[in-house]
Amino acid sequence: MTAPSTRFTVLIPARLASTRLPNKPLADLHGKPMVVRVAERARLSGAERVVVAADSERIQQACLQHGVDVVMTRLDHASGSDRLAEASLALGLPDSATVVNVQGDEPLIEPELIDHVAALLHASPSCVMSTAACAIQDAQAFANPNVVKVVVNAASQALYFSRAPIPWWRDAPVTEAPAAGASPPLNPGVSNDASHPVLRHVGIYGYRVGFLRQFPNLAVSPLERIEALEQLRVLWHGERIAVHQSPHAPAPGVDTPEDLERVRQWLVHP
Repeated sequence: MTAPSTRFTVLIPARLASTRLPNKPLADLHGKPMVVRVAERARLSGAERVVVAADSERIQQACLQHGVDVVMTRLDHASGSDRLAEASLALGLPDSATVVNVQGDEPLIEPELIDHVAALLHASPSCVMSTAACAIQDAQAFANPNVVKVVVNAASQALYFSRAPIPWWRDAPVTEAPAAGASPPLNPGVSNDASHPVLRHVGIYGYRVGFLRQFPNLAVSPLERIEALEQLRVLWHGERIAVHQSPHAPAPGVDTPEDLERVRQWLVHP
């Protein structure tokens, strides 16, 4: 749990439209909608309050039926950050407050991770945001563009986020020739040791509310367009993001019907 002085609010953006899994926030997880399961996990953190930022009355009603705080937001937001900026205004949160954005498709999220992200932002006065990362253990994940990588500096602040395999170990020993277009094997004993980790970005964010409200008004950066990574807008405009390095990978989220079934099985047999 966080120290008593580390005060923060969890906001959970919940959008009804989803290409791969229609009505995803309302997907049933053993009698409760997924967004409710997410809120219940977030309540186990040190957050003072957990609020769902919904874009649909159906989500609003599901939350209210299960005693989950909810605020309505517009349908036309371009991103989750825009939605949370509106929610922070509706809740009357001061600019000095901290919010943690927990994705609405993470019903297995660890409460301790939420606490760490909030605590890191409190401990990083030069940063406007915080997030998390964990070590990548295999070459397949390293090469996968759907696995976002992050490189940090000595203060564990983000230098860059990318879908490309970074940092690239130029002089890595290769025991066998990789297939055409494939990356060399990742050697966890050298390139992924404790002092030079290859990091996978974990999609949880802490924000200072004053910056969260400014974010929608910042110009979209060219790098953000190229990589399709919203957090690059923050770095492009010269702001800093602190990165908590988790000792283990997070539980899987839900993007597809197959993911949903896996989470259902986990809830029965954790």
